[in-house]
Amino acid sequence: MPSSVGEVRSHQPAKQSANKSANVALAVLIAINILNFYDRYILGVLAEPIRREFHLSDTQLGLLSSVFIWLYAIVGVPLGSLADRWSRRKLLAGGVAVWSVLTGLAAFATSYMLLMFSRLGFAIGEAAVAPAATGWIGDLFPAHKRARPLALFMAGVPVGAALTNFISGPIAQAFGWRQAMVIAAAPAVLLIPLLLMLREPIRGAAEARKDNAKRSWREFLTIPTFWWIVASGALLNFNMYALSSFLPAFLSRIHHVSVAQSGTLTGIAYLVGGLSGSLIAGWLGDKVVHKRANARMVCAAAFALFGAPMAWWGVASGNIVAAVMALTIFYGTLCAYYGFVYSSIQDIVAPSLRGIAMAVYFLAMYLCGASFGPVLTGKVSDVMAHRAAEAAGSPVVTEAFKAIGLQQAMFIMPVLSVLLAAVLLGGSRTIAKDMRRRVA
Repeated sequence: MPSSVGEVRSHQPAKQSANKSANVALAVLIAINILNFYDRYILGVLAEPIRREFHLSDTQLGLLSSVFIWLYAIVGVPLGSLADRWSRRKLLAGGVAVWSVLTGLAAFATSYMLLMFSRLGFAIGEAAVAPAATGWIGDLFPAHKRARPLALFMAGVPVGAALTNFISGPIAQAFGWRQAMVIAAAPAVLLIPLLLMLREPIRGAAEARKDNAKRSWREFLTIPTFWWIVASGALLNFNMYALSSFLPAFLSRIHHVSVAQSGTLTGIAYLVGGLSGSLIAGWLGDKVVHKRANARMVCAAAFALFGAPMAWWGVASGNIVAAVMALTIFYGTLCAYYGFVYSSIQDIVAPSLRGIAMAVYFLAMYLCGASFGPVLTGKVSDVMAHRAAEAAGSPVVTEAFKAIGLQQAMFIMPVLSVLLAAVLLGGSRTIAKDMRRRVA
């Protein structure tokens, strides 16, 4: 008995040290993801001053986000494969360095094409983040505890988006959009050394059963739930990028607030809604998985369905307080997706394939969803604005008609939220079988 008690005591400090190391690594990865989305969403915050300086249409404005997404998705596949075979720490550090430099260089753009070039280089750096970081987190925490850390990691989406609105909007208002770009690049100087100091876990370290088998990257392509999740990601990202690209402009045009005010209001919506959705999903995802294997997917579907009327109300309301409240809730339902679904991906894919699986997932959902969100919303906005001008007998598409066009274009979001719920329910019907096959 004494020896067994001593044995337990000796294990406790080691376990506490491992938990502390995991939490420190998670904190650094969260900080990187916050910067990731801070720099990614900055173009939406600065959309109006950039549009006016370069005399851009909404289609051109949306295209700046879409070209980033196209390259990001394509480059992510080889980088995801690399994340399964090489040091994730070094890959992430290189990615942070590249995207930060390109963000800073955007401040010196003198034409629309140079601005687009900076976003293409920015995409190459950012493409390393998700495959490397999510696989790293999967090796830090066991399956029944992954929803919370993955939800916290993906809370970088709303926190980064909120911070860029809180900070970049007022900076652009006071000093211009170029200075806002330079400041967005600065935090990488601190984050890269912190990242390089971390100790990377062994792949599969947190699995209940070790898996040393050599696996073909095609294996995860035969998992039915994976394809339901890919389809859901495309629908989610269409809404995410349509909202992030045009919400500040929507508030400025429809509710007549300044660039700084629209940035602050958007930041509040992202921070309150996004953090609430992420934290609820993280807590609920780890709680319900003990009851039903498909519970995380069912919960994700319920959140998506609830988001549809919130999106419609937010776009339709003529009251700015009601609009911001509804869109805050809608954004929260979008962010809840990550805690539920990203942990589900790791439940059905082997540790040695998670980097490439996430890269293929991102390829499909960005090319089929996010890439169309900004540019199609912008195109519909332009078309509806011209129709409104023609209906009024005006030869010129004024700012008032552009406001009408953008409002009508954004009604696509509640429709896609309903479709997202249906697809997630489809995935909930296959995931239990795929989880059993993964364990076997």
